[in-house]
Amino acid sequence: MGARKLITAFDEALLRQAFGCFPSGVTALCGTLGGEPAGMTASSFTSVSLDPPLVSVCVARTSSTWRRMAALPSVGLSVLASDHGGVARALAARGTDRFAGVDWTRSASGAVFVPGATLWLECSPHRTFEAGDHDIVVLRVEALLMDADVEPIVFHRSAFREIAPCG
Repeated sequence: MGARKLITAFDEALLRQAFGCFPSGVTALCGTLGGEPAGMTASSFTSVSLDPPLVSVCVARTSSTWRRMAALPSVGLSVLASDHGGVARALAARGTDRFAGVDWTRSASGAVFVPGATLWLECSPHRTFEAGDHDIVVLRVEALLMDADVEPIVFHRSAFREIAPCG
C-alpha cells in the first residue's frame, strides 16, 4: 500500500466519499400524516441507551418530511432487509409518492412499518439536538418486533449492499 497523505482541506463531495467508507444499516422512519403513510430512509441509525431504551437517527435540517413527522406521537423505525433495495430507493426519492408500490403496515398508534424488515421499533420522539446541517433525533423505544434470521441491507460507498459471510 502506497503512502497516504492526510487531507485537511476538503469539500462536501470529498467528505461524502470519506463517510461512505463506513457501511451503515438502512432504516425506514415512517408515520401517519392525515391518514396516509409518510416516511424516509435514514442510514445514520444507532442505539443510544438501554435504560431508558433510546435510539437515534440523523435527519437533514432541510427535510420537509421530517419537519411534518416530528410532531407525531408515534413513528415506526424499520431496519430494512437485504431484499429491500427498491424500498430504500423509493423512500429516499424526492418529489414522488414514496409509498407507491411499497408494502406497509400501520400500528394502532399510527407508526408505519415495512413488512419483512429485520427489526421494527415503535418509537416516540424523545429529544432533538441541532448538529450542523442535520438534527440528531433521539427516539424512545416503546415496542419492538424482530426477526434475527432476516439479513439487513447496508449502505456503503453510495450503494445498497448485502452482507456476505467472511471466510
